[in-house]
Amino acid sequence: MPVVKHQIGRNKKKPVACHRCHTHKVKCSGEQPCARCRQSGCGDECQYTLRDRKLKVNESYIDELLSENLQLKEQLRASNTPHPSPASAIETPHPPQESYPSLQNPLLGERAWFYPYDPSAPPIYMGEAACTAFATRLRQLLTGDSNTAHVARTQYTPESSLLEGEAQWPGFAQARLLVKVAFNQLSQVYHLFLRRSTLEQLETVYRTPSLRNDPSLTCKFFALFALGEVYSSRLSSVRESRVPGTKYYVRAMSVIPILPERPGMIHVETLLLLSLYSYFLNRRHSAYMLVGNAMRLGLILGLNHNIPARQCTNPVEREHRVRLWWAIYIFDRMYTSKIGFPLQIRDEDIYVDLPTDVTCPGAEDQFSDTAYLVSSIRLARIIGQIIDKLYSRKPHQESFLQREQQLLLALQDWVQNLPAHIKLPKDNTPLKHIASLHLQFNQCVILATRPIILHALFQRRGHRQNDEDLPQPVITLSEACIHAARHSHVLIIEEWVNESLPIYGYFYAQYLFSSAIILVISGLLPTVGSPADLDSLDTAMEILYRMMDHGNLAAAEFYENLKRVKQCLPRAPGSSSIENDHRSYTPEQPRGSVASVSNMDQLVDSSGLATVPVAGLTTEMAFLEPTMQDFLGRTDNEMDLVYPEGFSIDESSIIDAWPTAFWTL
Repeated sequence: MPVVKHQIGRNKKKPVACHRCHTHKVKCSGEQPCARCRQSGCGDECQYTLRDRKLKVNESYIDELLSENLQLKEQLRASNTPHPSPASAIETPHPPQESYPSLQNPLLGERAWFYPYDPSAPPIYMGEAACTAFATRLRQLLTGDSNTAHVARTQYTPESSLLEGEAQWPGFAQARLLVKVAFNQLSQVYHLFLRRSTLEQLETVYRTPSLRNDPSLTCKFFALFALGEVYSSRLSSVRESRVPGTKYYVRAMSVIPILPERPGMIHVETLLLLSLYSYFLNRRHSAYMLVGNAMRLGLILGLNHNIPARQCTNPVEREHRVRLWWAIYIFDRMYTSKIGFPLQIRDEDIYVDLPTDVTCPGAEDQFSDTAYLVSSIRLARIIGQIIDKLYSRKPHQESFLQREQQLLLALQDWVQNLPAHIKLPKDNTPLKHIASLHLQFNQCVILATRPIILHALFQRRGHRQNDEDLPQPVITLSEACIHAARHSHVLIIEEWVNESLPIYGYFYAQYLFSSAIILVISGLLPTVGSPADLDSLDTAMEILYRMMDHGNLAAAEFYENLKRVKQCLPRAPGSSSIENDHRSYTPEQPRGSVASVSNMDQLVDSSGLATVPVAGLTTEMAFLEPTMQDFLGRTDNEMDLVYPEGFSIDESSIIDAWPTAFWTL
């Protein structure tokens, strides 16, 4: 036995470099993962060449290991082997032991899901990761009708509205204000430009009018003007009017039909800005295409690689390249999670370092908080893993619950290693960019676990099971999903009450919609969730209605989906209808602030969750539960023994657990 201890001690230090350091011909620190892989966000890929050394051990120790291994195999075989009836005792071919069937997300059918929006046009692909697609699956389950149709997305700015005139260059004072508003809203969350350099560039353009004929400068600044106007708009608007900033957006888009053969950084910046504004128009497909073009221009520029200092001597410009690439990466992962499309680049094809602080003079005016940006990148990487591991149809060696465990372990590690200044404050209202990051984290948890909670609802309603009959892993993951939804709901209510919720914003509306859908399911699973969670549906619909009434197109889409979900719920006698409240609300009432909402007190008090202070719920709370720690601590063999009904080893049984017509739309 002492020999074994000596062996373990010797293996702690790696005598050779890991594969990645060896490939890059750099010194490796030798840990697992090594320092360079950790810094580059590639800790999971840090691997060393396996060295098979000959060691002297006692024969009795080998015999003991072989005996234990044989006993474990027999126990596993006995637990997984069904007892056949005489009719089924006929010899059946067994798959070879090396074949390990993968398990799919129970939301994924055998075929891709298409929806015919327009009889004269091809059907549109529906990604199952989209929140509206999940809402449709819920309605199909609640109604028991597989023909329950998806709600067509008609609330977006059509192409015809983007041909009605363009804006001219605004006056310098107005232009400077619009750019500063855009800076204030964006620079703390994303790195899309160099702040001081962009302001200096704006002043140069206005001092030299001939520069306004430069299409790249025109495109960039009109994209910034569009974002500045939509973020600063405080005027009342009717639903039929344009989203503020649309004319600036139209002018910018008119300049980029022909992409540059030799792009510059300004082209990448502009495409990212325009893709972000596209979400205000609820043009999600346009945003996806724009960020795809930005990524390809970034690949042409080699932004996914570290550039040598001799070829880019300015440290600010070098760091700008690094951060701009990671902005592309964050947008790609974030957009993919909203619409369910495949990732546009693999992590294995990225070799650039993570952002770092630049210490040269003047750099502090160009960049925002490095730690926040690194945390955003690591969270975006987990988003990509969720899409890849749970929402793709490619085969996986690990089972579905094993992949769930891997993702939740990554999310737990993310929240545990979050710097103190980025965590939610215990007593005070969080800054908007801090709240935004935690809302995105909660959305990751929801995206990873909501197939399980919908499965739990199906088991309870389809098989008339009680919540207590659900397997513990299903209960544990469902509770984590509910906790994330409650936390997001409370954070957004806090933003609304404090008048800091972006009235035209897409992402807050989507987070509110996503959490409301989960809380509806929670209300229908009394033991796992709480019937009181159903009250949050009215609160979410009320806020979305107010945002819709101001002209928020995404809120209009989400509101319509929630209204359809509410119509599928059993109505309690004497319950109030939110549509009645809306009929009494007239457009002539003053709008634009929380104080102007006549029934805001009733709105906040109508949901028990709305009155819970933010400090009552924490981001990491779901991971502190003993049942969650038990789930995260299970080995692969233990995970194989806890499959609930409908998550058996046979992949076909997952799809069969749902009505066949459920997937044939």
